[in-house]
Amino acid sequence: MNKAGQAERPATAGPPATPDVPEPDPKRWLALTVLLVATFMDLLDANIITVAIPSIQRDLGASTVAVQAMTAGYTLSFAVLLITGGRLGDIFGRKRMFLIGVSGFVLASALCAAAPSTELLVAARALQGLTAAIMVPQVLALIHVSFAPQEIGRVVTLYAGMVGLAIVSGPLIGGALISWSPFDLGWRGIFVVNLPVGIMALAGASKWMRESSSPYAKRLDIVGMLLVILGLLMLMVPLTLGRELHWPVWSIVSLVAALPVLVLFVVYERHKTRKDGSPLVALSLFKVRAFGAGIGVQLLFSAIPAGFFLSWTLYLQAGLGWSALHTGLTAIPFSLCVPVVGGLAVRKFSPLYGRYCLLAGALLMLAGILSYAWAAGHFGTDITSWHAVPSMLLIGSGMGLLMPPLTALVLREVKPQEAGAASGIINATGQLGAALGVAVIGSLFFAALAGNAGPQAERVAPTVRAKTFVSTYSETLYWTAGGLVPVTALVLLLPHHRVRREERASR
Repeated sequence: MNKAGQAERPATAGPPATPDVPEPDPKRWLALTVLLVATFMDLLDANIITVAIPSIQRDLGASTVAVQAMTAGYTLSFAVLLITGGRLGDIFGRKRMFLIGVSGFVLASALCAAAPSTELLVAARALQGLTAAIMVPQVLALIHVSFAPQEIGRVVTLYAGMVGLAIVSGPLIGGALISWSPFDLGWRGIFVVNLPVGIMALAGASKWMRESSSPYAKRLDIVGMLLVILGLLMLMVPLTLGRELHWPVWSIVSLVAALPVLVLFVVYERHKTRKDGSPLVALSLFKVRAFGAGIGVQLLFSAIPAGFFLSWTLYLQAGLGWSALHTGLTAIPFSLCVPVVGGLAVRKFSPLYGRYCLLAGALLMLAGILSYAWAAGHFGTDITSWHAVPSMLLIGSGMGLLMPPLTALVLREVKPQEAGAASGIINATGQLGAALGVAVIGSLFFAALAGNAGPQAERVAPTVRAKTFVSTYSETLYWTAGGLVPVTALVLLLPHHRVRREERASR
């Protein structure tokens, strides 16, 4: 009891003399570039493989099941270990775990590039996910402990911009690498590109990054780690594979059984806190209104862009026959708006208007999705990238108003000793939300496609097929827009932090 209590007091007293609250690191902005590069590398790899699938199938003779395993293996191994990866940084050192994660990611990328068979490629992709789960949670944790509160907003804006850029540039970069095939690498080039980037990240982190850890979490919670991995696997496997496998009985059973496993995890974490004050997740985090409500917003919000871009890519490439390069170029307005508007949101709008800034972001995204649904239906198969620009600007601006201030708000009241665990939860929530969006919106898209075209959808003439995809996509977007309604409601539960005029003048 006393030991657990002692773990909480230092963060509420005056300036604590711990390694987590050092003097500002003069090299922190250089270290940030390394963290952003690592973030980009991870997200790029999660999205880039989709455009390489046809080439991989031709070269290695990969089956449909193997193709699903390549994408699902990365996603699953990454998502289920994020919380554990964050706590490992708290205990053993965030810089150390970041270096281990990046080193492992580079090695796994080399194995992917050299894979002579689909089985080895699937295994290497799973290893990529595992190492990314060690690397990625350290990013937000290091940001949280390295930068002053007044700098966090600006830093999170850069982070959010990198996330948006990586998501939409995956198909663009992948398409370019496969089309140009430097050194005749073909699809292997999408993995080889990680090697120089990862090596530069290792060199930069070693030189510029300062070590930090939590002095209050020195025991590894093995039981908690196993419970949360099991619970997340039972959730993520059905959400990731259920749609492709037509929702077999085991997937439904797994989803239902995940709840009691996660409840058991919470019960055990309470016991662990009372016993020695070193749980995997400090449940006290969820008593903080900004963190608890913010995680709820992030879970639902993350589902929207993930589901939107899945159906969008299928609509443009499989339906209208656009190339991956054309599709990626069409997303440029979105990827530019996220960091630009996000910077304004954190510096100006969020301090002035509090949670209403986030509310405006949700409403702008809603307007963007609805306008795209109208444009898709109105222009039909004659739609061009220029027709999509207004909608992409609205969606990107909305994401910029919502995502960076939300991340800053969630981290605002997190104690430095819990930075790693909090970062792991934030990232895991985003992954779970994205899987939920892909599962739900993807299922709606394919169900509408089957209803509009019937079983012969794959065999109809290209013109009829394109029109079928147009009507299906427009219908799916209206359902996607409906998903923003609960996001808007949850935003109103967030604390209404606003900076007074005198405080803004003093900054």
